Amino acid sequence: MPLRSRLVRILVQICRFALAALFLITAGAKLAIVKAFAANVGELLAASGFNYTRWMWPATIAVIALEVITAALLFIPKTVRLGALFAGALLIGFAGYALYYVYVLHGEPLECGCFGGIIASQLGVKTTLRNLALLVPVLIVFVGYRRTQPLPLQRDTFELSSGAAVE
Repeated sequence: MPLRSRLVRILVQICRFALAALFLITAGAKLAIVKAFAANVGELLAASGFNYTRWMWPATIAVIALEVITAALLFIPKTVRLGALFAGALLIGFAGYALYYVYVLHGEPLECGCFGGIIASQLGVKTTLRNLALLVPVLIVFVGYRRTQPLPLQRDTFELSSGAAVE
């Protein structure tokens, strides 16, 4: 295997496992402060005009579950590209909502709890740019991932003068 191909393959694997780890860590961090994260989700829902008392917990559980599912899809070789699609959709969705909250709803700066209590970040341009920057490894995984399949066994065959193949 040529060096360039090997390096690309290594880069793809690093991006794949880094994204999976990122989504697992963020889901775990949110679970560690689940009540505070649910309160943040409730504030975002209320600002968007939703009944936050009804949708706070389902939305919280959905976000955390989607992050865990995305990580699992990135770990399983048959579903890596689907996992990259999920990761891209989540990142674009989070970035889009951050911009919507700040610039359309004119919401007050709110600690989003994106990384649980690990990294403090407020919704806005910085959060959006971070999420959009994370699309680079997502694209690397989606475009560059190739599942390695075992080579089929080669059988020795020869052709008779009649044209029939004999194994």
